[in-house]
Amino acid sequence: MNKRKTLVLVLIAIGILAALYGAAVIRRGFSALDQPSTFETVAARTVRNLGIPGTARDAKNPWAPTPEALQQAREDFTNHCAGCHGKDGDGQSGIARNLYPKAPNLGSPETQNLTDGEIHYIIANGVRLTGMPALGNPHMEEDDNTAWKLVLFIRSIAVNTPQEKAEQAAAMSAAHYVGSASCQKCHAQIYENWKKTPMANVVRDPREHPDAIIPDLATNNVGKKFTRDDVAFVYGSIWKQRYFTKVGDDYFPQPAQWDVVHKKWLPYMAANGADWWVPFYPPDNFKRPTGPTCDGCHSVDYNIQTKQVAEWNVGCEACHGPGSAHLEHGVRGNILNPARMDAVSANDTCIRCHSQGRPLTSPIEGHYYDWPVGYRVGLNLRDYWQLEDHKLGELSFTHFPEGTAHKNRMQGNDFVQSVMYRRGVMCSDCHDVHGTGNYAQLRKPANQICLDCHGPGSRNGPRGATLAEHTHHKDGSTGSECVACHMPKIEAEIPGVFVSAHTFGFIAPSMTDKYKIPNPCTSCHMDKTTAWTADAIRHWPGLSPWRE
Repeated sequence: MNKRKTLVLVLIAIGILAALYGAAVIRRGFSALDQPSTFETVAARTVRNLGIPGTARDAKNPWAPTPEALQQAREDFTNHCAGCHGKDGDGQSGIARNLYPKAPNLGSPETQNLTDGEIHYIIANGVRLTGMPALGNPHMEEDDNTAWKLVLFIRSIAVNTPQEKAEQAAAMSAAHYVGSASCQKCHAQIYENWKKTPMANVVRDPREHPDAIIPDLATNNVGKKFTRDDVAFVYGSIWKQRYFTKVGDDYFPQPAQWDVVHKKWLPYMAANGADWWVPFYPPDNFKRPTGPTCDGCHSVDYNIQTKQVAEWNVGCEACHGPGSAHLEHGVRGNILNPARMDAVSANDTCIRCHSQGRPLTSPIEGHYYDWPVGYRVGLNLRDYWQLEDHKLGELSFTHFPEGTAHKNRMQGNDFVQSVMYRRGVMCSDCHDVHGTGNYAQLRKPANQICLDCHGPGSRNGPRGATLAEHTHHKDGSTGSECVACHMPKIEAEIPGVFVSAHTFGFIAPSMTDKYKIPNPCTSCHMDKTTAWTADAIRHWPGLSPWRE
C-alpha cells in the first residue's frame, strides 16, 4: 500500500472518529456543567502546550521566592485569579464548577510539571476558547512582574505527590527534633519575624530575658508573696501573665496573675466548674503540675515520661514536624508543611491547642491531660483529641446556650461550626504564625482580609453595593468593621478582657433574649436595650425579618 492510500485511510479514520465524537457531543448537549472527556482534555492541553514558543518555555523567573514576594504573589492571586481558581488554587470556586473546560487545580502535577516559563506565558497571554483570560499586555513591566510573581504562588501551592508523601512519612518516622534556631540559616527572615511573635514568647525564662516580668512582684496583694528567684518561667504578656515555679522536674503556677490590660493583680486558681479536669486535682496550685495542664501546648514535643521538651514555646517543629532530615538535606519531601495539607489537617495543626477538649483516653499514666497527648503534625487529631461537647440550650463552662464559646482558647471549637470551615477556609488564610505587623498576626488588617472574599456585591456577600449599605454604619467607624458584628469580643480571656468569637455568625439581639449570649449591637451601644436594637434593625432595608 503506497503512502498516498495510507494517508487517505488515516484521514478517513480520523473523519469517522470526529463524526462519531461530534454525534456523541450533540446527543448529550453542550452544557458547561459537563466534565470534559479524557480525549478533549489531552487534546486541549497538547494544543495549548504546543502553542507556547520555545523562548517563552525556557524563560527563567526573575523573582526569588522571598516572604515579601510570596505575600505579594498571594495578594495578586486573590485579586486576579481566586474568583475562578479558588482561594488556594484548587479550582473549587463557584465560578470554576460552571466553566467548560473547568479551572484546573493549580497544585496538581498537570500544572506543576510545566516549566516556569510555560506557566508565565499562560498567565500573561491566557488560553483561547477557554475562560482563561490574559493578565494584560505582556510587554508592560508591571503586568509582567505580576505574572512572574503569580508563578511563585503557583509553585508554593504544589500538592505533595504520592512519592513525596511516602518520603515525608519515612522522614518523620526517623527524624528527630533540632530546634528552631537550626532553621535560621536557610530561613533567616522567617525566623527573625517569628522570634517576635507571641508563639515564640509565650514561655520565657526571666534569667534569659530580664524584662520578661511585667509588674513589680512586691506589689502582689492577692496571694502568697513570691520573688523573682521563685519564678522559673513567665507565661504570657498580652492579656495576662502567670508565673511558674519549678519543683523537681515539674512546674507549678503561683496563685496570683497579672492583668496586663487593667494593670492589676488577680488571684489565679482553676476553681470548681472552671474546667473538666479540676475535680481530679487537689485545690492547691502546688499540687497541679503544668505538665498535664499546660506544657504540651507551650512547647515542642513535651515528653510525659521524662517531663522534658525539645524546645519551649511554639517552635518551627511544632507545625512542621521534626527537622533533622530536612536540616541535613533541605528538600520538600522530608519536612511537613500545613500549607500543602488538606484543610482539615492544616486546621488541626492549630485546633489541637486553640480548643477546649480532652484526650480520647483519660487518665494517661495516672494524670489528666488538657492537651492531645501523642499527637503531632501529620497525624490525625481525631485519633487523640475530642472537642468539648455541648448540649444546645445549656450554659456550660465552655459554651453559651446557642453554642458559641465563652471561655479562653476556644477558637477551634467555634471555627469548626462555621460555614467558613465547611468551605475549606484555613486558619492560615487569615493568620501568618511566622509574624506580621498586624494584630493577632493577621496577614492584612482585618477588613482587608474579609473584603478580599466578601467585597460588596460579591457572590459570597454582602449583597449591598457598598460596605456602608451593608453595615448601616459610616465607613471607617467601629460599626463598619467586619469583625465588630461577625467576630464580637465575647469570649473571656480573664475577667473583663474578651477575645473574638470565631463562628463568624451574626448574633441577633433576639438571641440575647433567648440564650443570654451577648450580641455585638448592645455590646457596642451599651446604653441601649435589645428591644431598641431589634427595632433599629427592623427598619434596615433589605434585611430579612427572620434575622432580628
